[in-house]
Amino acid sequence: MTDAARPNPRKEREGIVVSDKMASTLVVAVNERVAHPRYNKTVLRTKKLYVHDEKNEAKVGDRVRVQETRPLSKLKRWRLTEIVERAR
Repeated sequence: MTDAARPNPRKEREGIVVSDKMASTLVVAVNERVAHPRYNKTVLRTKKLYVHDEKNEAKVGDRVRVQETRPLSKLKRWRLTEIVERAR
C-alpha cells in the first residue's frame, strides 16, 4: 500500500542531525513554532527524534527529512527518507 493510499498517512518532519554516534541511528532535532496557550507569543519547541539510518549516510549538521514508522527499538519510531541539505 502506498503512502498516499493510506487512510492515515505517516507523519513527516524535517530537522537537523545532532548525533550520529550510534550504529544506524541518528538523533534529529525538530523545531516547531507554537503559540503559547495563554500569552499567544510564538514559542520555539525542540523535539529530539531517534531515526533509523540503514546506510549511515547522514552526518551531524545535515538537514534531513524523516517519516514515521513502526517501532524499530525502544526509542526509534522514525525512518530517514532523504537528506535535504548537507552540512557545510
